[in-house]
Amino acid sequence: MGKTLNRLLLAACAAALAAPAMAEEVKRGGTAFIHMNTEQGVLNPALRASTGVYQITGKFMEPLIDRTYKGYEGVLATEWSSSPDGKAITFKLRDGVRWHDGKPFTCDDVAFSAMELWKPLLNYSSTLQANLESVDCPDPLTAVFNYSKPMPLELLVAAMPDLGHPVPKHLYEGTDILKNPHNQAPVGTGPFKFQEYERGQYIIGVRNDDYWRGPDYPYLDRVIWRFMPDKAAAAAALEAGELQESAFNGISMADLERLGKEPRFEMGPKGFENNVAHSTVEFNLRNPILADLRVRQAIYHALDIDFAIRNIMRGHAKPGRGPIPSVGGTNYTDDVQTYPYDVEKAKALLDEAGYPAGPDGIRFKLRHRPAPWGEYTQLWGEYFAQAMKEVGIEVELLTNDAPGYLNGVYRDHDFDTANGWHQFRSDPAVSTTVWLRSGAPAGTAWSNQFGYSSPEMDKLIDAAAVELDPTKRADLYHQIQQLEMKDLPVIFAIEHPFLGITDKKLVNNHNTPRWDSSSWYDLWINE
Repeated sequence: MGKTLNRLLLAACAAALAAPAMAEEVKRGGTAFIHMNTEQGVLNPALRASTGVYQITGKFMEPLIDRTYKGYEGVLATEWSSSPDGKAITFKLRDGVRWHDGKPFTCDDVAFSAMELWKPLLNYSSTLQANLESVDCPDPLTAVFNYSKPMPLELLVAAMPDLGHPVPKHLYEGTDILKNPHNQAPVGTGPFKFQEYERGQYIIGVRNDDYWRGPDYPYLDRVIWRFMPDKAAAAAALEAGELQESAFNGISMADLERLGKEPRFEMGPKGFENNVAHSTVEFNLRNPILADLRVRQAIYHALDIDFAIRNIMRGHAKPGRGPIPSVGGTNYTDDVQTYPYDVEKAKALLDEAGYPAGPDGIRFKLRHRPAPWGEYTQLWGEYFAQAMKEVGIEVELLTNDAPGYLNGVYRDHDFDTANGWHQFRSDPAVSTTVWLRSGAPAGTAWSNQFGYSSPEMDKLIDAAAVELDPTKRADLYHQIQQLEMKDLPVIFAIEHPFLGITDKKLVNNHNTPRWDSSSWYDLWINE
């Protein structure tokens, strides 16, 4: 590690040993040290919709609209409205905002980002913005999104916290966008400015002295994210005061529960409510064995979901009921086909599909890729292999780093089954349906790369995406949920919140449902 980082760590450890002061008034300055257990390389949320990107770049780059406990609030946008037919949505943009290099933020940046990044390149947004035809700029602070089909305003607003981060046009126009160096060294409008990225070690963000909220913000001098894939080492660093936050189940469940009992830590789902996820099993339907619905049904029946909830998630979960979680409100239904744990039924379905057990008890073999996102994804992969063995399916686990997993599943389709977590992003059209609609370009992360193609599903997804009536829209999502549970291209096995562990000396922590993804302009350290 660099000398600067070592010096800052020593200061943090000394502060951790001191008695905490009473929270009387804001204390300015200081450094927050944040744990990251994986590294994605890309730091541009306009190219990669990923929690691991938002955690870091949310401090550098801001969305048009963000989600708070009060509802959706403007950041780079101040107002939004829709035409009666839903085909034109107008955003009024915030005046006086400058990019970190001093250039003004205007509609030109929004229009360029929407047409050149959000629509063709951003994983979830390529489906969301499929009907976007143009973005007009009648003046520098007005952006009019024009659609060929109706775009429900509540859908677009719900998408903006994740899929509405503009990039500076003057730094991207005329370049190879995917290879632009600012994807690793982002220039934004946020409270912190990118300073340094040491691969495999850390990222440093420093105070933006020209932040649009005024000279009082941000309170901190810097934020440093440390990449530590060793969960035990990260837990030890938290205990020693070298780290102040580990989010999204970044350390083991045992250490989360142990540290959560200490008075100086807060542990739980608070601040992560906008990030409910499913633990999934994904099928490569190009494999003729897995193309047989009976085989997929058998695999679901072979999974003891209650056991996984108790032993992997320590009870912090519930059974999934398809692609929309129970927090989806009126868009969710539990009136779906289910697949209760039944080993004998699983075996009978495999026999019926023409895959009897051989002399060695093995029916067939699968190559399985577990996502490297956290302890429970690895444990889920191991449990999947054990559960399949009970019904005569031999599973080879292929472990990867993040790029290896993303390429193996989404680009190369080099897997039979895979597991990870799929995050729900406020509205089914934002995140859920991209896993089910056919036609996603190869290599688009967290999209339908499984070979699943259903004209009926595509029709339902397309209809729901343009339906302005909330009741009719909810009914379409119920049909989508029911069809997915019938076809089973993906098993949405477990619905669960994310858990975090935070040193209580971080003040204004967990005050939004997007805690680790928000900008932290008002975060300060009480020490």
